[in-house]
Amino acid sequence: MFCKYAVIGNPIEHSKSPEIHAAFAEQTGEKVLYTRILGDMEDFNGDVHDFLNDGGCGLNVTVPFKERAFQMVDDLSERAELAGSVNTLIVATGNELRGDNTDGVGLITDLAKNHGFEFTGKRILVVGAGGATRGIIAPLLYKNPVSVTIVNRTVSRAEELALRFVNYGPVAACGFDQLGGKFDLIINATSAGIHGEVPPLPDGLLAEDGWTYDIMYSNEPTAFVKWGKAQGAAISLDGLGMLVEQAAESFWLWRGVRPDTAPVIAMLRE
Repeated sequence: MFCKYAVIGNPIEHSKSPEIHAAFAEQTGEKVLYTRILGDMEDFNGDVHDFLNDGGCGLNVTVPFKERAFQMVDDLSERAELAGSVNTLIVATGNELRGDNTDGVGLITDLAKNHGFEFTGKRILVVGAGGATRGIIAPLLYKNPVSVTIVNRTVSRAEELALRFVNYGPVAACGFDQLGGKFDLIINATSAGIHGEVPPLPDGLLAEDGWTYDIMYSNEPTAFVKWGKAQGAAISLDGLGMLVEQAAESFWLWRGVRPDTAPVIAMLRE
């Protein structure tokens, strides 16, 4: 019998998750059907329960519902609890709904394993203070950078996040008008790229040989990837690899099988 899974978000038509999980299922022989759900901005919980009541076995959650998913689950993984954000919903024994967050694993694996980025001793800037940022701060701090700075339009949100993670490593917060210094890695964790926009970052933030990374992805280079190249980034990446790697972690949580991500990334880049 096939198990039904889906990704829920708004917007969602651009999502490559169905292709990714179809490739994982074919590769591993797992019986999986995976679709997209356009989430109702007013009734996310209703959409989730409707899918699960119709036999759904699990869900991926994307913008803008990750913090709402956190609020509705029965049980949280340690990393989801720390993030305050959920991107993977798992139907556990007794029909309990378990929440996990695989964003951090996806980001770190893509940068380190797929592209060879060394985090130790680096200065990292994370743009945005939403659900995506919540999922990546602790994993970044675990990699022993010199510093992680969160910049956000609403400074109080960035400060709240920095305070949340202050015991895990050197993390600070600021507004765009307070930015200064040089960064070895700038991560755009906002959804501005969906609308072709770039956060209001000043010029000259990238260190020599610095990298930029947009957690959003597109068939064409995103606005932030273009910004990174214009700023002289040694490497400017979009989030397709992160998407595949976090999907692989979700697949493992659901199915107990870990797929090979390299051929799937290559397929999507064709």
